[in-house]
Amino acid sequence: MPELSENELSEKIIGAAIEVHKELGPGLLESAYEAALFFELNSMDLMVQKQVPVETIYKGHRL
Repeated sequence: MPELSENELSEKIIGAAIEVHKELGPGLLESAYEAALFFELNSMDLMVQKQVPVETIYKGHRL
């Protein structure tokens, strides 16, 4: 897949999230939406990862 602009990538991600919400509806656990969104993004041949650690500093403390 060719490299996408930020706008093109955002459009794909938002579209995938809308598709997940249309299919599953509200009220499920976050993990269900995470799995479905991961599936949708992978089906678009996007490189995605789940639960990647992100270093966070809060009031000078690493969380």
